Amino acid sequence: MYINNINILHYLLIGIIGLFVGQFVDWCTMRLPEYKKIFTKEFFSIYLKSTKPKYIYMIIISLLYILTLYLYGFRVKTIAYILLIPMLLCAFIIDYRLKIIPNRLNLTIFEVGLIYTFIEGIANINVAIDMLLGMCVGAGSFLIITLIGGLIAGKEAMGFGDIKFLGALGLFFGWRTTIIIALLSFLFGAIIGIVLMIIKRKSGGEYIPFGPFIVISTIIAMYVPFEILLIVMLNIFTVGTINL
Repeated sequence: MYINNINILHYLLIGIIGLFVGQFVDWCTMRLPEYKKIFTKEFFSIYLKSTKPKYIYMIIISLLYILTLYLYGFRVKTIAYILLIPMLLCAFIIDYRLKIIPNRLNLTIFEVGLIYTFIEGIANINVAIDMLLGMCVGAGSFLIITLIGGLIAGKEAMGFGDIKFLGALGLFFGWRTTIIIALLSFLFGAIIGIVLMIIKRKSGGEYIPFGPFIVISTIIAMYVPFEILLIVMLNIFTVGTINL
């Protein structure tokens, strides 16, 4: 049986792999903030024997893997996304818990992104240039906002981990989609920030981790066509005054 020209057994296989990767993500979220090795015998000898399955992580990764295979088939992009997805979940969890995105995680995303850029660039140099511009736009836009926030408010508008994070992600998506990811992140951040201030009466100076908003926006950009995202964002930020 085939779904979108892909044998259903391939979906089953990638889904099973996603279950194992989801459990490994939990291990990574404990080790990365402490700068400990993640590929070690302790994962099998201690962790798996003493830890309960993290079903939420396992299901999320498995479903995203299946969706990636369904939308993109057997392509280099599929492999890149399969490597990126668990790192995105790690960033979400760690930043939500500890309000940091470890440099080691950002560096790994950056390294995978560079390899992906190089491979795509072999077939089309313009694609590689677009991806490199995505890195510059991602890191540059957040850096400018941080500097302006520092001048106006006297403090960082966001952490440098977020700047590195979006810069590394730009290598996967190119400059146009990276801009959409940044705008979506600010939109989600503003909405959640306002809701939290109303519900919990948080002060405006309390730090809200921005990494989870970047992760959610990135996942949306991975699976929703750019043209649709562009139309939606234009309608939101122009209050529907632009007719496309």
